Amino acid sequence: MRPSARLGPRQRLAAYTALARVQARSQYAYRSDVLFGLAGLLLQIYMLRLVWTAVYPRSGSAAVEGGHEITLATQITYVVLASVQSWLTDSGGLSTLQLRVREGVVALDLARPVRFTSQMIAARAGSTLAMVPFVAVALVFSVLAGGAQAPASATAMLAYVVSLVPAYSSALLLGVIVSMISFWTLELDGVYSVYLMTARFFSGALVPLWFMPDWLADVTRLLPFQTMVYIPTALYLGQMHGTRDILQALAVQCAWAIALWLVLRLVWLRALRRVVVQGG
Repeated sequence: MRPSARLGPRQRLAAYTALARVQARSQYAYRSDVLFGLAGLLLQIYMLRLVWTAVYPRSGSAAVEGGHEITLATQITYVVLASVQSWLTDSGGLSTLQLRVREGVVALDLARPVRFTSQMIAARAGSTLAMVPFVAVALVFSVLAGGAQAPASATAMLAYVVSLVPAYSSALLLGVIVSMISFWTLELDGVYSVYLMTARFFSGALVPLWFMPDWLADVTRLLPFQTMVYIPTALYLGQMHGTRDILQALAVQCAWAIALWLVLRLVWLRALRRVVVQGG
């Protein structure tokens, strides 16, 4: 019998909520680290604003594929939102499972009456929720610094809010999938560096897809990373026109979130066998 079958739906929900709450509190155990992280985010936003202001055409807009023009204000708003979203999804980190596997504490996690993968998801969600108040500070700073603008329309704002759910789900699932590698390597620092660089680039957090070469943009659209940053931000800015394009973008996000959940299940089944081998 699976451990999760020992608890009812309400009990499992209460257990996951408790795990998320504990992880959220642990984020504040090292307040200086959180504050330095926030300071780094604000500095990043400010420096990106200076860079894009300096390199942008004097006309204040740049033509992109399809004849559309991206204004400087639009580009700055994009990098602000992309930076904040990336920082928020990265705040959970990938070191928790690595340490628990290395120290053998993962055996206690496996003995709990709730699914292990769901424990990891709840813990990362708790870490993210702990960072939400700091995101508000970052957004206020962006507005005061003249770097953020309002959404393109009420429809764009609604689409953006809806898209954040599958966007965060994909980022969270990808993070847990990568953290599962610790069952094989016991060390994630190198893997995490490669993953972070890859995710930030192909998600559009560094350069939006509309400034990428056509072939690179086409490759990026085949990967799940664009669903985490580019699609929500493009929706906010009204770069996806018409109800059909908006619904198609949301469908792509949801499809990737479901696919990543299935991948996580498969990876976990392999990792579970690895745990049995390590334990004899």
